[in-house]
Amino acid sequence: MTSDAAIGAVAALDDELRRGMYRFIRRARRPVTRDEAAEQVGISRKLAAFHLDKLVEAGLLRARYEQVGGVRRVGRTPKVYEPADTEVQVSIPERRHQVLAEILADAVLAESADETSREAAMRIARDRGAEHGQALRQQLRPGRLGAERALTLLQSTLTDQGFEPGRESAGCLRLRNCPFHPLAAKAPDLVCGINHAYLRGFLNGLEADTVTAMLAPAAGECCVELRSTGGRV
Repeated sequence: MTSDAAIGAVAALDDELRRGMYRFIRRARRPVTRDEAAEQVGISRKLAAFHLDKLVEAGLLRARYEQVGGVRRVGRTPKVYEPADTEVQVSIPERRHQVLAEILADAVLAESADETSREAAMRIARDRGAEHGQALRQQLRPGRLGAERALTLLQSTLTDQGFEPGRESAGCLRLRNCPFHPLAAKAPDLVCGINHAYLRGFLNGLEADTVTAMLAPAAGECCVELRSTGGRV
């Protein structure tokens, strides 16, 4: 989930009835009907349907039509609900420790004989960034990116990734939040290096050759800023 979606999911659980039905469905370990959920919290089936569908919209539940217990009965197939696979985590400012953990785990598994663990981590981070950049390029098909278009696109994309980017000047995008804090403070060379490698890979995958990622540590902010290379705007 994006940060906004996660906040929306948590907000959906602010209602006591929804929390009760959500907990019941998670404990059930099987698809649950509207009637069962309604009975659990003591409300009408119609009101239960409203709240359950709100939980589906929030990404907390998924729904489908299925005969309960595998027994086919006469009449309309009931709608059933079960927990979605999505995990919900909210952190303000946003943190992405899972991304860092995945990179480090992949580096341990993929380390070759002629590289150190740190070198493997940088390689994996760069490759991960390139994959994400390529995916974004395929989705948007932006053509050749001048510096201004690239920085504008990066500002939007990196906002969704929790970096809180802001323009320092026309040709500089400063990343004001470190998604890997406070781990970056404990091992700055490693974590900042991974972050830098990821963003360099992202630029390569996006084919944004008019922008470069530079290490520029600042207290309380991300260690990287994105700058125009001085090429075509």
